[in-house]
Amino acid sequence: MMAQYLALKAEHPDTLLFYRMGDFYEVFYGDAEKSARLLDITLTQRGQSAGQPVTMAGVPFHALENYLGRLIKMGESVAIAEQVGEVGASKGPVERKVVRVVTPGTLTDSELLSDKNESLLLSLHQGPRAKAGLAWFSVTQGLVHLAECSHDEVAQWIARIAPSEVIYSAGVTERFEQQLLQLRQSGLLTCPLSLRPDWQFDGALGERKLLEHLGAATLQAWNAEGLAQAHAAAAALLTYAEHTQGRALTHVHGVRVQRNDQLINLPVATRRNLELTKTLRGEDSPTLFSLLDACMTGMGSRTLKTWLLEPERDRSAARERHAAIGILRGSGAGNGPWQMLRDELRGVADVERITARIALRQVRPRELVALGRTLEKSALLAQFPKAPDPLLARLFEHLAPPLDCMQLLKSSIMEEPAALVRDGGVIASGFDAELDELRGIQNNCDDFLLQLETQEKERTSIPNLRVQFNKVHGFYIEVTTSYLDRVPENYRRRQTLKNAERFITPELKAFEDKALSAQERGLAREKFLYEQILDQLQAHVPALTQLAQALSALDVLCALAERSLTLNWCAPQFVPEPCIEIEAGRHPVVEARLAETSSGAFIPNNTRLNANTRMQIITGPNMGGKSTYMRQVALIVLLASMGSYVPAASCRLGPIDAIHTRIGAADDLANAQSTFMLEMTEAAQILHSATPHSLVLMDEIGRGTSTFDGLALASGIATHLHDRTKAFSLFATHYFELTELSARHQHAMNVHVGATESGNDIVFLHEIQPGPASRSYGIQVAKLAGVPAAVINHARHALETLEARAGEDDVQVDLFAPPPEPPLTQVSHVEQALAGINPDAMSPREALDALYQLKKLLG
Repeated sequence: MMAQYLALKAEHPDTLLFYRMGDFYEVFYGDAEKSARLLDITLTQRGQSAGQPVTMAGVPFHALENYLGRLIKMGESVAIAEQVGEVGASKGPVERKVVRVVTPGTLTDSELLSDKNESLLLSLHQGPRAKAGLAWFSVTQGLVHLAECSHDEVAQWIARIAPSEVIYSAGVTERFEQQLLQLRQSGLLTCPLSLRPDWQFDGALGERKLLEHLGAATLQAWNAEGLAQAHAAAAALLTYAEHTQGRALTHVHGVRVQRNDQLINLPVATRRNLELTKTLRGEDSPTLFSLLDACMTGMGSRTLKTWLLEPERDRSAARERHAAIGILRGSGAGNGPWQMLRDELRGVADVERITARIALRQVRPRELVALGRTLEKSALLAQFPKAPDPLLARLFEHLAPPLDCMQLLKSSIMEEPAALVRDGGVIASGFDAELDELRGIQNNCDDFLLQLETQEKERTSIPNLRVQFNKVHGFYIEVTTSYLDRVPENYRRRQTLKNAERFITPELKAFEDKALSAQERGLAREKFLYEQILDQLQAHVPALTQLAQALSALDVLCALAERSLTLNWCAPQFVPEPCIEIEAGRHPVVEARLAETSSGAFIPNNTRLNANTRMQIITGPNMGGKSTYMRQVALIVLLASMGSYVPAASCRLGPIDAIHTRIGAADDLANAQSTFMLEMTEAAQILHSATPHSLVLMDEIGRGTSTFDGLALASGIATHLHDRTKAFSLFATHYFELTELSARHQHAMNVHVGATESGNDIVFLHEIQPGPASRSYGIQVAKLAGVPAAVINHARHALETLEARAGEDDVQVDLFAPPPEPPLTQVSHVEQALAGINPDAMSPREALDALYQLKKLLG
């Protein structure tokens, strides 16, 4: 057995090997020590191999998914070795082989996958002339993505794809590998890295594999010709995925080429700062995605995330979605089409992932039942009144289920099958005569024995004759010694007891052989029939894939329609001229949070950016709403571009190619980058990549260094954005000197967030008003934050001194001088009387008398 194990382990040296032995998966030697440490399971020793004790550990077979999930989260990969041979069919241990390899990027098990997230496998190829090829896909989706970029752009692509596992060639240069390791250290690459043989990265092989999957003679229809580096990455990608699944990927049906000029660029900083799918603390909610995700299915949620993170520069898809949402909204009151459709979508199974598991022959019986019920729902959806909209018309056309598939599932699988085929009770009655007969033998065994007993009593005239069964001797006829003279000749003695004899007859022996083997034969028959069903379902994989895409897109459109009505959003308008014009825009997530906490209404604001005004210099107090205003503009632009309605009264949007953000203060100590260094690095990236069609958000640039350095840099960056980049820019700052920019640059204007003082306190108006702010109100904000009064008094005194001497030459202000003591004032008789009053200890009459006394003193 150890020889067999070591032979399998040699084929998977860098992977944990789970070796099936009876009711356990065992791991041995180094794998056992590692598994015991990671999973906190018992490490034992058993026997010897080559003179050394065999170190081992194990997990129960029925709890495999639980342990796999824990290992996958740790970035480990596991090879599963199952028994494939028949027990006793040959000498030595039962034949075993690795049936699949579970890795973080090739998950297919529903228990290990998140409903709302894809598990993506990315293949990287270091091509010549500083050019890299990328290929990635989700095994459960079957759509291969291709891209090519420079070596310097690899980090941006990895951050955008967010893979669960990355494979790359063992033949890469040391510099390229070091680049990947630096990405690991910086946190941009958090998934496992796997080395693959260099020969697998073959461009011709990749092109041939893609053509085989597409069933085409050329990649021209997918605009995927001439991408030699991406094809090389695809070769390794598909080879690795086939290796992990143990079979060909018959469900891979499409190729999509992604190019930098096709999608709106959303850099890592933008996704983080706008909190699209994760908050700044790394939580899943509240984010823009969590607010939008009212989908009824997991595949709908995943499609929504794709639309959100991959908006296209071309507006045709977004326009179609806007029109479809308008149709689904109906009149905007009562039950619109969206609500009726969502009622039907409720409970729809994840057809996309079930289809992939059918193709990989890993689907479970209950998933097939769920698929059958979904096909019935899909048939009802396909009969929905056709909408006068091209996108909805296409979706409803693709909702028609394959009738043969629906009928096969309905007739072949029980309504409530067992979880696994090996447990039996999966194939429906009436589907197979042989299986029904075997089940009949198992189910009617007691009836047969009673019938035989009655028959033998009549034939032999033995009144106490019994036909019985036990696990040791099988079936038998028991006769007491007092009636042995009546036993027929065809009875054969099986066992002698003290007061009775047990016999067997040819008829009972034949039934025994049949009954005892019926269960085993029935399970084997069910497995055979299940495999045949999977064979028949393979022909329906393309139709089921198309159906899944239609269901998920319809789910997203209905969710966006519901969100637009519930949150009072409007349809944006795309125009050819450059502009971002928003009436009464609102930050969707902040507004929703205010509504949840009953903290008041969100204050909407207008935005006017066009050919005449390309930059807004935004001033005003902290906590006043500058960052919220900037982010809401970016989110409205993004929502419109993905095809959603937007939180505004109206929105006109010109061409957009990127959304860049430089917001917040943070450091990257792992890569020796201070807060200011990181700030300047992000600013440099924006200045190099932004164009006149980009939206740029700059918040408090230059604050990480001295006042004069920061002011100088901020003015230089603002001038560059205005004069050279000419991007639409929202530039928030506390440097009031920058408000002079609008006087010298015609396309810049000053705005500020309103605030008013009440004594020493401040009231935020959260309203964008024209012109620069008069003050920063920093001390008032510090007071609101709970800074001790002594510190506030000291700061207020220093500020007054600085402001009083601002125009003097050679100003020398002692910032650390204590503030003067407040002047002593004489306490009045009224104040003395008030100080002596304790309202809580007074009766109503006493309180009234005290009030008259105070009135008298005041007079």
